[in-house]
Amino acid sequence: MTEMSKEEMVKEAVEEAKAKAAEEAKEETSSGNDEAAPTEESAEASAENKTAEENTEATADAGEDAADSEPKEEKKKFFGKKNKKDKKDEKIEELTDRLTRQMAEFDNFRKRTEKEKSQMYEIGAKDIIEKILPVVDNFERGLASMPQEEKATPFAEGMEKIYKQLMTTLESIGVKPIEAVGKEFDPDFHNAVMHVEDEELGENIIAEEFQKGYTYRDSVVRHSMVKVAN
Repeated sequence: MTEMSKEEMVKEAVEEAKAKAAEEAKEETSSGNDEAAPTEESAEASAENKTAEENTEATADAGEDAADSEPKEEKKKFFGKKNKKDKKDEKIEELTDRLTRQMAEFDNFRKRTEKEKSQMYEIGAKDIIEKILPVVDNFERGLASMPQEEKATPFAEGMEKIYKQLMTTLESIGVKPIEAVGKEFDPDFHNAVMHVEDEELGENIIAEEFQKGYTYRDSVVRHSMVKVAN
């Protein structure tokens, strides 16, 4: 009875030891599962964080690309077409326009001055020629009134040479006598002081010249004084 009780006690102790060992093993397994679960959650959280970081980096890259593209577009727009001129360019254009106007005004002034100078010279020359013409008239009257027998004398020859030299000088500066006798009357060149009826002459034909007229560079210095027929 007593020995049997010992065997039962040993068996019961063995069973208790096994049960305790199994319980400890179960607890270790549970604790292992509990520790593994946070590890998986951490892995998932890390994956999510990595994905978020990648998305953030992609967004930042896109922002940088957009930021890079905007200056390019603005730069292209700036060099392609200027909306407003630079003040320095406007000043240059203003000064260039002013210089062009002044050069045009100076050119007009120069031309006007040359024209006025030419007119003044022509007026002065005509005034001098007009004063010389009476001397020419006197030479012509003196030579015309000289008797034929005296025209061969040295005095008459000298007077003839002086007259020819004077007329050559006047002609060289542009003074020319106006044709009158036998020409049609022209009020621009002739001054009619007498009329005569002559059937042999046509209408408004100059029959006689009383005073010779002259022109200077196609401008009348003195009109011819004439007698007009019919």
